[in-house]
Amino acid sequence: MNVSDSQRVASALEQFGCQPTRRAEEADIIVLNTCVVRQSAEDKAYGRLHTLRPLKERNPKLVINLMGCLVGVKDNPALQQRFPYVDVFSPPSDPEPLMRYLAERDGWELETLETSQRFAWQDGELALPSAERGRTVSAFIPVVYGCSHACAFCIIPYRRGSERSRPPAEILAETRALAGQGVKEITLLGQIVDRYGKDQPDYPNLAGLLRQLHAVEGLSRIRFLTSHPNWMTDELLDAVIDLPKVMPHIEIPAQAGDDEVLSNMRRGYTDGQYRALVANIRERIPGVSIATDIIVGFPGESEEQFMGTYRQLADLKLDVVHLARYSPRPGTVSTRSMADDVPEMEKWRRFRMIEELQTGISAEIYARHIGETVEVLFEGISRGRWRGRTPTNKLVFVENKSNLRGQTRMVKITWSGPYSMRGEVV
Repeated sequence: MNVSDSQRVASALEQFGCQPTRRAEEADIIVLNTCVVRQSAEDKAYGRLHTLRPLKERNPKLVINLMGCLVGVKDNPALQQRFPYVDVFSPPSDPEPLMRYLAERDGWELETLETSQRFAWQDGELALPSAERGRTVSAFIPVVYGCSHACAFCIIPYRRGSERSRPPAEILAETRALAGQGVKEITLLGQIVDRYGKDQPDYPNLAGLLRQLHAVEGLSRIRFLTSHPNWMTDELLDAVIDLPKVMPHIEIPAQAGDDEVLSNMRRGYTDGQYRALVANIRERIPGVSIATDIIVGFPGESEEQFMGTYRQLADLKLDVVHLARYSPRPGTVSTRSMADDVPEMEKWRRFRMIEELQTGISAEIYARHIGETVEVLFEGISRGRWRGRTPTNKLVFVENKSNLRGQTRMVKITWSGPYSMRGEVV
């Protein structure tokens, strides 16, 4: 989501004649877009903010804009007092405060400013930043902002606000615009993307939106994330089956494999229900890949409860596990009512146990593709090799002298590891 937001800020600034620079020391405007989903991300944002202060002292005309979840959707006077050298504080997904500040400072025409405000809610007029135009193969499109589910560990509802679905006409217009700029693949984003349209009775649901987007010319692939076990429906799975452009890759977090921990997390399902959902997805979509999120060391998690998560992953053998150690976030239910009682060293031990388990599972899954010919959409070059992904989101590298950017080619797999494969273009 932050990658998408940053693209939109860059695009909005370019509407006013700004150009990007790779060096902060050369910039007239610096936008620091932040994430606070874990303490490490928040600490990183604070650290970067402190490094910007000397630049402001040397150049008082420098505009520093702090944006994103560190700011949140409500006024934060404590943050403003702590960083007085920051000129503009912007909520997530909203370039408008920066644009208004620049307009007032430089005397821009109000009509021009109103044009920039469209980027705050992305009405489909989006142009990619100039450095990415014609080079971006895969792009993110937010379809649901915020979240109203409020899992016990999650800070997103407090920092990004309540759930809000974007109008389908805007999403379609933006998709067409991106396809016209060479984008071949889009990923629809939402904290719970399956809930698209739930807050607006006149909107289609996610399955209906996918069917509309499938008709966009020039678009080759569609993905969506992140799903939630409570909102994954057979209708949505049928859309994946029926629509060739929708890729057979499902991101559906479990977070834990113990019923008591899941209840304390306020997830709303059991280990048995999650396992049944995975079985249903695999039965309906043969060859599907499934990714999950796991948190280890949640407050009160015993060794046996952790082993429930370990057994779940060992049994299900999912394609990808996004793994995190529990991090207390201010204002969340878990921080208010539960003690962070799992020692940090124990969190790391559990983290590494699952990391080792999943490395073996992933290596086994990737190895099955050796000798097969798979379809790959190539995105760019990495360390001298072309990099692309299969429909199931497997990473593939090939050595080829041709320009493969944006092309979908058949590749025979000759080698695999736990995180990627190599092959030859057929």
